[in-house]
Amino acid sequence: MKHCAIVILNYNGAEMLKRFLPGVVEHSTFDLWVIDNASQDDSVVILEQEFPQISVIRLSQNFGYAGGYNQGLEQLKGDYQYYILLNSDVEVTSHWDQDLVQFLETNRQFAAAQPKILSAKDKRLFDYAGAGGGFLDHLFYPYCRGRIWNEVEEDQGQYDDDLEVDWTSGACFVIKSDLFHQFQGFDEHFFAHMEEIDLCVRMRQEGFRMGYTGKVTVYHLGGATLDRSSPRKLELNIRNNLAMIYKNESRSRFWWIFGQKAIFEGLAAFGYLLKGQRDSAHAVWKGYSGFFKMRNEFLQRSATKKAPFLGPSKYVFLDFFFRGKKKFSDL
Repeated sequence: MKHCAIVILNYNGAEMLKRFLPGVVEHSTFDLWVIDNASQDDSVVILEQEFPQISVIRLSQNFGYAGGYNQGLEQLKGDYQYYILLNSDVEVTSHWDQDLVQFLETNRQFAAAQPKILSAKDKRLFDYAGAGGGFLDHLFYPYCRGRIWNEVEEDQGQYDDDLEVDWTSGACFVIKSDLFHQFQGFDEHFFAHMEEIDLCVRMRQEGFRMGYTGKVTVYHLGGATLDRSSPRKLELNIRNNLAMIYKNESRSRFWWIFGQKAIFEGLAAFGYLLKGQRDSAHAVWKGYSGFFKMRNEFLQRSATKKAPFLGPSKYVFLDFFFRGKKKFSDL
C-alpha cells in the first residue's frame, strides 16, 4: 500500500487546471490523480498533453462532488493509506502534502485534517470555505475561525495553531482512506455542498476526531463551479443542511431544530425580497421543498455516541445578525 494520493475532482475546469496544477505538481510529493466528471471541455486533453505525470480517472457522467469522489476513490480503494482531497482551484505551498499527512501520523486519534485556507483573490484574508477551522452551532449552521457568514478576517497569525474542529473543508483536507470507505464516503444524494460536513458529523458521532493545522497554508479561489452568491448554491446548502440534520438527529430533535431554522430562513427569504433578490428568496423555498421531496432517501441513523459540537456559539445566526458579533473572537 502506498502512502498517500492527492486527488483532484474536475468538471469542465480546464482553466483552473492550467492555472493551479503547475504549482500542485511543483510542491507535491505524493501521487497525483484527477477524477474527471465527464468534462465537456478540453480538460482531459490538457491533462494528457501537459501533465503526463498525473493519473486520470474518467467517469461516464457528472456525478457531482459527492458522487464523483466516491466513484473515483472506489477505484483507488486499498492502494493508499491516506487521501488528500483538493479542489482544482487551490494554490498550494511547499511541503503542504507531507505536513498534512504528518499531522494525522502524529495525532493518531484524528481521522481527517484541513490546513489554514486563505483567499487566492486576496491572500491577506481567510477564505470562505474552511478558513481557520470549521464548527457547527446547535442548529447545524457552519461557521469558521476567520469567517462567520459573509464576514472574513485578515490573517494575522491568530489561527496558526493546531486544534480539534467539528468539520474539515472540502476545498482541501486529508483523510484516512480506510475510514473514508468504512463510512461509505460522501452522501451522493447531496450532489454538491455540505457533504464533507455530513461525513465529519457521521465520523465524530462514532468517536473519531477532526483536526486543523495552521502550520500548512493553501489559497482557495472559490466559486469556480458555483458562485458564492448563486441562488442554486443557496438552495443546495439549505436542502443539504436539513438532510444532514435529519440523518444525524432523532426525529423529535430534528423537528425542534427544523422549526427554529424555518423561522430564521423565512426571515432571510423576506429580506431577499425586500432587496429585490427574488431568485434568492425562491432558492430558500426550493431548498425546503427539495428536502421534503428527497426526505425518504435520507436514512436516519442511530449513532452509538453523541459528539457535542466544539465551537463557542450556540446560535451563530443570532450572534451575527442580532448581537453584532462579526468575528470568531467575539463569540
